[in-house]
Amino acid sequence: MFFIISFIVVVASVIGGYMAGGGHLAVLWMPFEFLIIFGAGIGAFIISNPKPILAASAKSFGSILKGSKYNKASYLELIGCLYAVFRLAKSKGDLALESHVEKPDESPLFQSFPGFAKDHHALVFLCDYLRLLTLGTSNAFELEGVMEAELETHHGEMHTVSGAVSTLGDSLPALGIVAAVLGVIHTMGSITEPPEVLGHLIGGALVGTFSGILMAYGLVSPMGKSLENTFNAEGQYMTCIKVALIAHMQGYAPQVSVEFCRKILTSDVRPTFAEVEEMVQNIPVQS
Repeated sequence: MFFIISFIVVVASVIGGYMAGGGHLAVLWMPFEFLIIFGAGIGAFIISNPKPILAASAKSFGSILKGSKYNKASYLELIGCLYAVFRLAKSKGDLALESHVEKPDESPLFQSFPGFAKDHHALVFLCDYLRLLTLGTSNAFELEGVMEAELETHHGEMHTVSGAVSTLGDSLPALGIVAAVLGVIHTMGSITEPPEVLGHLIGGALVGTFSGILMAYGLVSPMGKSLENTFNAEGQYMTCIKVALIAHMQGYAPQVSVEFCRKILTSDVRPTFAEVEEMVQNIPVQS
């Protein structure tokens, strides 16, 4: 919703300023110019990206409209879930986690935290590494290296999507020039027409340049940046899990492990120490 409102502000500012200066809105309606710019842009986007990136780009539009789903409340819930997991492991051993990580969708431990349980990628990430603990993995440094490699791979995949959208935005001004040049060519073929006709044709040609630049810097490039910010927020969420899990493997108490997790968060989403303390005290003991 915020993205839509922001785009409306951009368009209203540009078009409103144009009309306030005496411009005529009908002059800007050049559908064939739009066809050249956006048709060529979409075609180039398809040519330059493999099928998985195209599919991921199509799915990412929901993220653009909604923004990051990770806020202070979601991090507080994550910290509570990690605390409950670590408390169970400390009191009954890592093997007590086996039934929970094998069927997380049926686990009362994870279902006590519905927001986290619905985040499929985060849930699978945590369960995969908890499963390694139940299998006897004990070297925290080796496991940290594997986790970092996985997060880096996932981070690269996601940023390929945002990079592809940003590249599309970068190409639109040049395609707008292409549309404008074609408009000038059309105008030169009508050079014998009266000035008012030539003025209309030249104005139409310039609409191509205008449209390409506006859509590039007013919509598509911001979409790419919005996706990048959303993916960075997801990366921080996964890093939070990694830090807490490594602290647990090094033998720290659950309260300390989740505090490590809390301290790496940015100020806008970081719960206070008192909020975490109050929350973990009310978490029921799992078996």
